[in-house]
Amino acid sequence: MPETRRRDTQKREQPVKTAEIPQEPQEEIIEPRISAILIGYNQAAALRRAIAALEASTDRERLEILVIDCGSHDESPQLDTEFEKITLLRLPMHLGATKAMNIGVRTAKAEILFFLSPKVEVAPGTVPQLAAKLEEEGETVAVCPLLVDPAGRIVSKDHDISAAIAGKDEGSAVDASAESVEMAYPGLDALMIRKSFLKGMNYFDERFGNSWADADLAMQIRRAQRKIRLFPAIRATYYDEPDPAASDPLYAADRALGAAAFVGKYRGFVSGLLFRAAAIFRALGRFDLKQTGALISGQKLDGTQAM
Repeated sequence: MPETRRRDTQKREQPVKTAEIPQEPQEEIIEPRISAILIGYNQAAALRRAIAALEASTDRERLEILVIDCGSHDESPQLDTEFEKITLLRLPMHLGATKAMNIGVRTAKAEILFFLSPKVEVAPGTVPQLAAKLEEEGETVAVCPLLVDPAGRIVSKDHDISAAIAGKDEGSAVDASAESVEMAYPGLDALMIRKSFLKGMNYFDERFGNSWADADLAMQIRRAQRKIRLFPAIRATYYDEPDPAASDPLYAADRALGAAAFVGKYRGFVSGLLFRAAAIFRALGRFDLKQTGALISGQKLDGTQAM
């Protein structure tokens, strides 16, 4: 009897097997290789065109599309209902392109950033081709495509920073027959750059409001003995459309203040002060009292931030 009782106890102590519930396969998360950053203000139609072109890009699943809306009053803040795969950040007002770009850089998930104007329409291969060039070029920290207008005429120009700040630069022509062209100051209409470089320079200098942060970036790249290269075989279409922000009375003052900040940063405080004083006297000469007041007080495009 004791032996039989022991066997019964052992049977009761054996673990009960439960039916295994089949696990659903988890969807693989694909990290973006490139983050495209578009800054827009009342440019819904242009943004639709630019985003639609990015959506058609080769290797779209590795591309993150970030749109920063600067307080638009048109349909721009609702574009994420039309393009469900984009990330749309809505700013309460136009804080200037520099701050908007920094918000985009800090939000971006990828190590490669592609700054794109709403005025630019990429081809399906533009983005991955530029990324491949950037990854294979060791000393090159930024790359850009050749911009052409809808008729195929070359729009891209290389600029002289000092002449541009002085308002005397028309840009030099780009050799479209070359394999690549080293650029001094191509602007940010379509520029791909390593995120690590922007982090290394502590992001864009927010002393610049809506203008000249691109010139500062070009200067920082030059000082770091790195290069910007344009690849003529990689192209994108540029539409020469007016900047809606230019109608703001503070736009011209913001641009002049940004130029003064650039001069002060690279040529000394006194030079920057003299540059700003000259802008004030020019505004006074035109009897533009609103711009004169903005230049004296240092108001940026949003009307609240002092330089």
